[in-house]
Amino acid sequence: MEPVSLVGIQSARARIENSIHVSPCQFSHHLSELTGLPLHLKLENLQRTGSFKERGALNKLLTLSETERKRGVIAASAGNHAQGVAFHAAARGIRAQIVMPLATPQIKVAATRAYGAEVILHGASYDEACDEALRRRVEEGRTFIHPFDDPEVICGQGTIGLELLEQVPDIEAVVVPIGGGGLISGIACALKETNPRIRVVGVEPERLPSMLRAREAGAPVTIAAEATIADGIAVRRAGDITLPLVSRYVDEIVTVDDEEIASAILMLLEQEKTLAEGAGAAALAAVVQSKTNLRHRRTVVLVCGGNIDVSLLAKIIERGLVKDGRLLRVRVYLQDRPGALLHLTQILARERANIVETIHNRAYYGVSLGETVIDVTLETRGATHITAISHALREAAFRFERIQ
Repeated sequence: MEPVSLVGIQSARARIENSIHVSPCQFSHHLSELTGLPLHLKLENLQRTGSFKERGALNKLLTLSETERKRGVIAASAGNHAQGVAFHAAARGIRAQIVMPLATPQIKVAATRAYGAEVILHGASYDEACDEALRRRVEEGRTFIHPFDDPEVICGQGTIGLELLEQVPDIEAVVVPIGGGGLISGIACALKETNPRIRVVGVEPERLPSMLRAREAGAPVTIAAEATIADGIAVRRAGDITLPLVSRYVDEIVTVDDEEIASAILMLLEQEKTLAEGAGAAALAAVVQSKTNLRHRRTVVLVCGGNIDVSLLAKIIERGLVKDGRLLRVRVYLQDRPGALLHLTQILARERANIVETIHNRAYYGVSLGETVIDVTLETRGATHITAISHALREAAFRFERIQ
């Protein structure tokens, strides 16, 4: 039997089905109208630990021998994999250690500990944390649970594919985020071995396209580290097991940038009333931005996780509003005399632009003694509204510039 197969995925489903939530796969009227596709959202962000990762973690845990269970398990992760392993190991009386990078947000560390794992903070990156976990595995005899490059983990993630076949029987395409490749490998295997005509599209962050580079090179390659808001799929090297599966089953890989992901997060919040992290919104970003031609196919988009730091969410929302033309910042040069500011605010009020923040300054920006400058942040209704505001300011003879 192959390490990852349809039979293996079916066995994984029988193993985990009593402990894993069958997440909804809802049809979206708004997104279907926007994209021109019959579009469904598979909401894996509604799992107990907030992401699909617990499927693979649980399947791996349930295949351990009694000796392995007694020795305990160890994993390296800065987020979703850590929580999935911690929760399901604790529920089965298995001691779990999770090595997390020193810079891991406290909220994720606290959540992993709350699920019952021993958290060890080590290293400046995931790679350093993983090296420490592998060292401890040898030293303490624990079983290492890889976040993606493990057949049992991949088969666990592949159970999503079996659910999709039941929830959307006429499915024609699926769009899936790619980090190390475990999620898309499992889903693609389940779908393609059942119906080879289903199109499978993978999505990576533009700054870290490790699977795309691996496909081009014909082997996994390590790419330079880059920061991205899609931290859950910020993987520098594709898996040795996942790459052949992706090469066999995945039709296309596309990339999205951080601004596109931010807009997708905002769209999910506003239109679908669901919270996604950066990685969780990447697949939708690719569809909305028409990165792939799905030719009106009935499509499922994976919303694979919703664990996002609140402060990061606030920044992402703000960036999304700017990109969508609903937040505008302008620098206006005024005559330094009574009534000038009132005239400006009257124009903005007439154009129905809500003032969020103002910074009034006489000493900077190289203004003359008879001038003053005000930076105004406005809530707007999109590109057309911004054009109208700009036109009104010009008509009133205001000198201004947009601040990016």
